[in-house]
Amino acid sequence: MTTPTTPTPRPFSVAVIGAGPAGIYASDILVKSGLDVSIDLFERLPAPYGLVRYGVAPDHPRIKQIIVALYKILQRGDIRLIGNVEVGRDVSVAELHEHYDALIFATGADTDAPLDIPGVEAPECYGGADFVSWYDGHPDHPRTWDLSATEVAVIGVGNVALDISRVLAKHPADLMTTEIPENVAEVLREAPTTDVHVFGRRGPAQVKFTPLELRELGKQPGVDVLVDEEDFEYDEGSQAALAASNQQRQVVKALEGYAMQEPEDLTAPHRIHIHLFQAPTEVLTDEAGHVTGLRTERTRLTGDGSVVGTGEFRDWPVQAVYRAVGYAGSPVEGLPFDRERHVLPNEGGRVIAEDGQPLAGVYATGWIRRGPVGLIGSTKSDAQETVANLVADARAGLLHATAQEDSQVGHDALVALLEERGVPYTTWEGWELLDAYERELGSAWGEVEGGRGPRERVKVVAREAMTAVSRSTEVPDDLIGQPEADRVPHRVAHRLQDNVESAT
Repeated sequence: MTTPTTPTPRPFSVAVIGAGPAGIYASDILVKSGLDVSIDLFERLPAPYGLVRYGVAPDHPRIKQIIVALYKILQRGDIRLIGNVEVGRDVSVAELHEHYDALIFATGADTDAPLDIPGVEAPECYGGADFVSWYDGHPDHPRTWDLSATEVAVIGVGNVALDISRVLAKHPADLMTTEIPENVAEVLREAPTTDVHVFGRRGPAQVKFTPLELRELGKQPGVDVLVDEEDFEYDEGSQAALAASNQQRQVVKALEGYAMQEPEDLTAPHRIHIHLFQAPTEVLTDEAGHVTGLRTERTRLTGDGSVVGTGEFRDWPVQAVYRAVGYAGSPVEGLPFDRERHVLPNEGGRVIAEDGQPLAGVYATGWIRRGPVGLIGSTKSDAQETVANLVADARAGLLHATAQEDSQVGHDALVALLEERGVPYTTWEGWELLDAYERELGSAWGEVEGGRGPRERVKVVAREAMTAVSRSTEVPDDLIGQPEADRVPHRVAHRLQDNVESAT
């Protein structure tokens, strides 16, 4: 007589959406949590790493060493990467629910925070996130950029503002040792920009620069950094902020160093001006609607580190304005969204429905959970809390896929669905092929006309080419291409249409 056997419980099947640092760290922590788990890591692009690949200036390879740590996590093979799959387009949240016991959204913040002043709709008023995506070769963004302005305003006093300013002011030849795409280099070579003006509405004790980024700004050949001595004021709140933060004290020291330079030493052909206590109030335009300047109001400290306007206005002649006032998250179709904070509403990483109750099996981590603040340390802390709550819910019996049969749950069932729909998804093995291909392009750089020796990599930009390399199919001759119309997010579709109309 045969004794009946009890089926072995299957691992919990979890989908993590977003293969940037937040998603990768959450996956790694979940693997090590003690829960028997199977993880699929989804990414809407054919390449992983999120803003580390597409949000860091190309001349900051040191920051990109974060990729080395992320690579080691994914290389282990216990987290499966499924790239070139966009939730809401290729597969719905409901379908993910059907195939997975839990979903962790780590989709980040990839659009520009709004700046509500008159004139921001002018065609030469750009989002900083869009510009960064252009010079980093993001496959869903335009391949051209109007860099005809000689004087440029950058609004914001964070590291993104410094990155934008540095790229605009830097000699293009000094970028050719980086992974900058060739189409970007071509535009930068012809740019006539001489002066970049960076504006912050508060004082030196409140700026968000990091000391290293700020110090490096003045080490570029052919670029001077200027700060006005009148922009150094400190109230009680400012003094408290400086006393509490060694990093902020270093920032102020660097700014003071720039302000103390001798005028006769400032002879570089390109200049970056940092203006503090200047709150932008209006982008000025001509009768045709094109940018002619930026109007700011002088501010003063109120005692607690905040500022108020003084009624003293100044117009700065610039022909382009870049908004670098922060990033914002985008809604995920099928999930609630906090449109004021641009995040998924959540408590401890558990996504909250409109009725105030947690959505069963749905979690958030990283910037889509808390907004675009904090660095890698904060991202790891987020992931630890989110995963701890997921594990607690799993052990309480609260996680269940909606599929009727276990055979419909998990990796194989979801991949079968993608193949049925003809979605050209990519894998970790595919990324390793693309990674090697880009490195080969970089190593061959010194052999082509105009090359300045080998580079670590040259990015493949076109999604079609990235996918072809990853899937070992025929690679198009044009590795830059134009964004595929049906893949372009709505937030950049208008800019593509503007380019088409101006070209015709």
